[in-house]
Amino acid sequence: MYADALKRGEKIFAVAPMIDWSDRHCRFLHRQLSKRAVVFTEMVVADAIIHGNRDRLLGYSPQEHLVALQLGGSDPVKLAEAIRIAADYGYDEINLNVGCPSDRVQSGTFGACLMRDAGQVAKLVEAMRAVATVPVTVKCRIGVDDQEPETVLPDFLERMIGAGAEAIWIHARKAWLQGLSPKENRDIPPLDYDLVYRMKRENPDVFLGINGGIVDLEQAAEHLSVMNGVMLGRAAYHNTGLLAGVDTMIEGASPAGVDTSEVDWLALRDTMMAYAEEVMASGARLNHVTRHMVGLFQGYAGARRFRQILSSEATKPGATTTVIAEAFAAVDLEAGPKRQVIAAE
Repeated sequence: MYADALKRGEKIFAVAPMIDWSDRHCRFLHRQLSKRAVVFTEMVVADAIIHGNRDRLLGYSPQEHLVALQLGGSDPVKLAEAIRIAADYGYDEINLNVGCPSDRVQSGTFGACLMRDAGQVAKLVEAMRAVATVPVTVKCRIGVDDQEPETVLPDFLERMIGAGAEAIWIHARKAWLQGLSPKENRDIPPLDYDLVYRMKRENPDVFLGINGGIVDLEQAAEHLSVMNGVMLGRAAYHNTGLLAGVDTMIEGASPAGVDTSEVDWLALRDTMMAYAEEVMASGARLNHVTRHMVGLFQGYAGARRFRQILSSEATKPGATTTVIAEAFAAVDLEAGPKRQVIAAE
């Protein structure tokens, strides 16, 4: 069971929660490339689950497992109620967002600004643990604004562990809540991997994962030599093909380069065409699926044409899944990638 894997500190690779990107169609695609990666939903606000369209917010394909639901909120009662509602959907993990720096999130007094009040976050985790039947985890930064991470992060982790968090994913950057945009907060604050590594050494029996600035599987493997988990976001999205090497990396094989030699790309094509047919039958458009496929063939001959076809043809009224077949036909699948592509995290 996944909960047991966290307790044992097994090595875990995860695809980060990404607002506007890691929707159910994105996660379905990622699952076709890796059977072992944990995929995260976009952050879903507790109030939205309580008052909104639950199937739209929480529905997903059974093929997505292992899948974690990331929640946003600062009210323990509302977070607990959201978890009760989500229980019927069978998520494998419930994750609390304590890392998003956007103005919209700050206005709701959750996300990264919660790091200013570790005691309140501990109360949230305790309330979530009281009703959850799956692991409750936290994703945080190393600090915010003028906080000193060397002091703040150890205290924060101690409180989360005491509250019962079963895993903590740490984005190894501060978040500046004033003066930097969410995009800038992913790039400008310096990374401090050494601090996160030290937290792992000081908490050997706690599952700690690392996120931020990781661009390929070689770097991921280096982090996994120290940490329990490694999480990639934009690198996995913009260079989606790297996910094809995750399972062998987790199993201990060399992650050098992106090994796609064993991927049955035509089977993937057929799977995504069939999936898109189902999605379109429910009233969605083709590009709701294909927009997540654009990063599949970085480094392949024909990749630019692949992207052009998906970006232009899939958005047209009346577009059918033959667009996917046309895009795949533009790629020289037998030749493989010409180079390792480094994507910014």
